[in-house]
Amino acid sequence: MFRPTPLACCCALMSAATLPNLAQGQTPTASAPPIERLPTVQVQAARGQQVADVDLPASISTVWMDDDANGNLAQVSEALNGIPGVVARDRQNLAQDTQLSIRGFGARSTFGVRGVRVLVDGVPATMPDGQGQLSHANLLSAQRVEVLRGPFSALYGNSSGGVVQVWSADGAPGDPWRLRLATGSDATLSAGAQLRGQQGGVRYNVAANHFRTDGWRDHSAARRESVNARLGTDVGGGQLDLVLNYFDSPDAQDPLGLTREQVRQDPRQATAVARQYNTRKSVRQGQAGLVFTRTDGARTWRAMGYAGQRSVEQYLAIPPGPQANPLHAGGVIDLDGGYGGLDARWAWQGQWAGRPLEFVIGANADQQQQDRRGYENFVGDDLGVRGALRRDQRDRVRNVDQFAQAFWQWAPRWSLLLGLRHSEVRFRSDDRYITGRNPDDSGSRDYDATTPVAGVVFHPSDAWRVYASAGRGFETPTFNELGYRADGQAGLALDLSAARSRNLELGSKWRGAGGAAFDAALFRADTDDELAVASNTNGRSTYRTIGKTRRQGVEASLQLPLGAQVDATLAYTYVRATVREPYLVCAGSGCATPNTPVAAGSRLPGVPEQQWFGRVDYRPGEWQWAGEVVASSDTVVNDLATDRAPGYALLNLEAARRWTTTQGGLRVFARIDNALDQRYVGSVIVNDGNQRFFEPGPDRRYSVGAQWTWR
Repeated sequence: MFRPTPLACCCALMSAATLPNLAQGQTPTASAPPIERLPTVQVQAARGQQVADVDLPASISTVWMDDDANGNLAQVSEALNGIPGVVARDRQNLAQDTQLSIRGFGARSTFGVRGVRVLVDGVPATMPDGQGQLSHANLLSAQRVEVLRGPFSALYGNSSGGVVQVWSADGAPGDPWRLRLATGSDATLSAGAQLRGQQGGVRYNVAANHFRTDGWRDHSAARRESVNARLGTDVGGGQLDLVLNYFDSPDAQDPLGLTREQVRQDPRQATAVARQYNTRKSVRQGQAGLVFTRTDGARTWRAMGYAGQRSVEQYLAIPPGPQANPLHAGGVIDLDGGYGGLDARWAWQGQWAGRPLEFVIGANADQQQQDRRGYENFVGDDLGVRGALRRDQRDRVRNVDQFAQAFWQWAPRWSLLLGLRHSEVRFRSDDRYITGRNPDDSGSRDYDATTPVAGVVFHPSDAWRVYASAGRGFETPTFNELGYRADGQAGLALDLSAARSRNLELGSKWRGAGGAAFDAALFRADTDDELAVASNTNGRSTYRTIGKTRRQGVEASLQLPLGAQVDATLAYTYVRATVREPYLVCAGSGCATPNTPVAAGSRLPGVPEQQWFGRVDYRPGEWQWAGEVVASSDTVVNDLATDRAPGYALLNLEAARRWTTTQGGLRVFARIDNALDQRYVGSVIVNDGNQRFFEPGPDRRYSVGAQWTWR
């Protein structure tokens, strides 16, 4: 397998310098097209107003959502495939949501998103403990998806190995309304409607979507209903936005992972115990956020408040035998609780020493309160039903953060970005299930960290930027990771430490004519007190602290117009994620005390070393044709690297046709995923105790759809 050497990595960055030099080496003419400037993308934690993304010392990618999308628009992973440094895997298991990691952060998550911050319209979709969800983000209403990688992610607080933000479009007079319907393999149906525009003084963007599928694998049927609304108006000299989200996914079936032999025999099968216990998960969430922004000359004020309610019920495949232990929490997880927070910030734009300066200060506080109950998953001989209560506790986590950020262009070709954030995260659990053989397991744990970041940018030309940045970050355990002790005893795993990282990045950005763009970055993140999966058995995960790790690599992306009707996109990622000091693990299922060493230099599981993406779009007249290749190297599935998911390369094809009438526009589209019908493993379950590491990807899949747009 090819592995980039330091020389090769340097060459990748040197190629960034070559692009602007080649562009400047051409003879200019009076008719040369001007450099295309995209709208300013504001991605900082302390949100600035005047700084474009190309001028920031950070790796930033933006996917603009438009009416030409040819997929189901059911999962955010559809928008993230071509972004370097990002692994966004559709697990073919909607009970567990998208598997998301950025530069190796978040790869150990067995469900949901962790290690990566997620926001929807500026409202956190990541809880104070670092556990997040992508499921309620509605792509039908989205205008763009932004991804921030590298040291400046730490300005978003706890568990910021990277940041994903989904932004809805702001309604304006004359905006189109649209109806969209897509159907395809496995009885998949996605139907949605979006109403966007302005009525009087109210701007609106409301989208509702219904999605259902029988699933490619057995026992993987699911249904999702989602509504997203953004309503804005001008009031008090500023802009007031109301953001509403609703999501409901009842009884999404969970086929569980497969062993290597099961994948060979039949990759579509579900694990036998998945049917036996009817493993499934139900999620319902509703939230509202209110954002007020006012600009008065050089000063900008922004205040945001949000609140929501989320409930989760999950049935696991835990046999009755282990539940005979009086300390066992049962095989049904029942979570119900509310969350909310406040954020206030003040920004000033002016000059210092005669040069442009922007300064931002702010603070935020967030809280989550959750009733966690556990029940037996059997009644007598009936399996997969709610039985006796085995756990009852109230969990609370809250954070209070303060931050400051300054951007100063201290010379015509130089700029500096500085940031500082202080975070305090407090966990508390009150045990309400106390018996003679199950004592009071209440407890608490506090974490705090100060995370400075700094970056400098040099402008060799109007089209070219070179930058360097450095910073610190930290990541607390989530309540799900604290929830179960690795030794099998009751109570929280309060011995887990917060992981702390030191991050470096060297990068280059070039913007050319007609939308051409090239970005490249070298990065390294050294982490102390890394959190890792200790066990993953019967749908329940436990965690531990393993020590020091390193994630380093190179990423690059190129957007290149090949003509008036043809565009190409290329992306490459190399991540070497390794252990920096040895630790012990259990090598067998009956092991109670770790006794097998994992050597320094071993790969971290769940992180593919290399990824490739390429896409070509051809748009002759009213037609659109596209082909894309998505490829990944192999992925280690456990600490000892005794097994791994092989690498793969997939070809996807798209076609669409548009008709314009006096009544509106009709667009018909079709897509073939995995057109060459390759067998592959799409995602992995790290350190699964039953050796069921693998979640196979689907064979050739078809989908067709139509979209009607009118004003």
